[in-house]
Amino acid sequence: MKKEVKKVVLAYSGGLDTSVILKWLQEEYKAEVITFTADLGQGEEVEPARQKALDNGIKPENIFILDVQEEFVKDYVFPMFRANAIYEGEYLLGTSIARPLIAKKQIEIAQRMGADAVSHGATGKGNDQVRFELGYLGLNPDITVIAPWREWDLNSREKLLTYAKERGIDIDAKHVDKDGNPTVSPYSMDANLLHISYEGLHLENPMNEPEESMWLWSVSPENAPDKSEYITIGYKNGDPISINDKELSPATMLRTLNEYGNKHGIGRIDIVENRFVGMKARGCYETPGGTIMLKAHRAIESICLDREEAHMKDGMIPKYAELIYNGFWFSPEREMLQAAIDTTQKYVQGTVKLKLYKGNVEVVGRESDMSLYSEEHSTFEEDEVYNQKDAEGFIRLNALRHIIAGKKRGTK
Repeated sequence: MKKEVKKVVLAYSGGLDTSVILKWLQEEYKAEVITFTADLGQGEEVEPARQKALDNGIKPENIFILDVQEEFVKDYVFPMFRANAIYEGEYLLGTSIARPLIAKKQIEIAQRMGADAVSHGATGKGNDQVRFELGYLGLNPDITVIAPWREWDLNSREKLLTYAKERGIDIDAKHVDKDGNPTVSPYSMDANLLHISYEGLHLENPMNEPEESMWLWSVSPENAPDKSEYITIGYKNGDPISINDKELSPATMLRTLNEYGNKHGIGRIDIVENRFVGMKARGCYETPGGTIMLKAHRAIESICLDREEAHMKDGMIPKYAELIYNGFWFSPEREMLQAAIDTTQKYVQGTVKLKLYKGNVEVVGRESDMSLYSEEHSTFEEDEVYNQKDAEGFIRLNALRHIIAGKKRGTK
């Protein structure tokens, strides 16, 4: 039995799925729908969503389109990159990190507009339903959540297209053939300033190589410039603040790094990942700026962090990344880890020099006034600060337990 709701805030892109959901909410719940469209730097205009919402009977005062790019990078992407978060060794969490911000804005709008429900377009098979709803309930435990994909029988792209056509919902050109008949797009895509993802159909067989035409954000490494390009990234408190000595805002920083990465074919991955709901999924991702940023951040940390601090921080990466992937951004455990990670970033400042070439990011230099690297101690030449004879006692003490065990048990 459906719970009665009066007003619902829908995460609305203006695309096929959420346009169908908008109409479905009106028909099935008889609720007043409020749309929220987030400009996360997805690379396409978000304003058309306003007209689409109006065409579906949404009052102008119930349409929210917000540019949240700076907030997204400053308060979500940058904290995540301070942790060097990477899921299952490869995925830079581009979709995962955007969901808590969308959820937060939906709850804020619901509170402002007196709405008693929120809704999203995530399917019942994926991770996004979890990410959205953990965010909603973490911020407002009393909110009603409507997840249409878990309720309706429109469980295929073909059924959605038929529903849209029957109700006169405008269908994007990519969903119709040359004769105007509904057709299925080959990929399900999600984009924001950090990345673009591709899933579905052709990619569902893990042996199918992605078609070159699929990649939208980058040239192939083979077609990238034959000449390498050098850039420098300046850091303060663990966050990038400048490129080639020019200070940039967080969103402009990521946008500029994307341009460098796109030009040089950097940031493509093709992975099979373990979803939180239990199944494996194959996805392809382009994360050009993020790939550069991760390499640079680890480089500046390498000279600014103490050894044990760095090693302990690295041990946190799998758990931190898993929390974000699974949707626990607003959890106390993520905030606890974040506090520890941010403490390590106090002296992470300086400059990293990078070489970009045909899909590769090479660190070729790093410097910091807080560097713990001592050339005096590390040199292979003669020095006056390190007595090499001291190493003998150090080694003997570390070997003591092995020596005792060897005498008692014999050598293997």
